[in-house]
Amino acid sequence: MAKTTPLEFIRQVRTETAKIVWPTGRETVMTGVMVVVMTTVLALFFLAVDSFFNAVVKALLSLAK
Repeated sequence: MAKTTPLEFIRQVRTETAKIVWPTGRETVMTGVMVVVMTTVLALFFLAVDSFFNAVVKALLSLAK
């Protein structure tokens, strides 16, 4: 494999970086909002599941008394 000089490496990196399609500000905000919404929905879902199992375990433990 041919060795690349540091200067050639920097040129290659700049060439590849120029090919990147960066998201617009609106796309970034919308993605951030979706992350917050989905995180909230999942948190509520897991809260409900955890509360359900907590109630089941408490009911089972109360039978053991």
